Amino acid sequence: MRSDHFEIRQARAADTSGILECLAEAFEPYRTSYTSAAFLDTVLTAETLAERTKSMTIDVALDQRGEVAGTVACGLVDREEGHLRGMAVASAWQRAGVATRLLATAEAELRAKGCRRITLDTTAPLQPAMKFYEKNGYRRSGKVQDFFGMPLFEYVKAIQT
Repeated sequence: MRSDHFEIRQARAADTSGILECLAEAFEPYRTSYTSAAFLDTVLTAETLAERTKSMTIDVALDQRGEVAGTVACGLVDREEGHLRGMAVASAWQRAGVATRLLATAEAELRAKGCRRITLDTTAPLQPAMKFYEKNGYRRSGKVQDFFGMPLFEYVKAIQT
């Protein structure tokens, strides 16, 4: 039986394998809905994760054993806009408040940096994620980009500084 206690902190190099495992597990059910390039860009590799840490802060939710239960990355686009990427929660931790706490942590980090709005992008197969973001105040901006052959929908949320 799982306890719903977890801590959130900034990721460390030692968390790399846990982050990659979390991303892979969380997105595996959607693999066939993604192009291969889009899937690889979503689940990352050790090299692409290291590259992401150069421009974004990566947070992890850890269970009592120190294993990664969830992750999210956030970074500045400009002085007033922050961006979220790579939100994932391991299946054993879904619906336990991990995503909500990770999102709140990332939003607080961006708010502290002076951001007035936060954007994120998601794909059509991720309907549960879309509902989660909408429940948490994010709205479709109308901007759609190509993501390795898939439509990528931008969501935006205004925040108070």
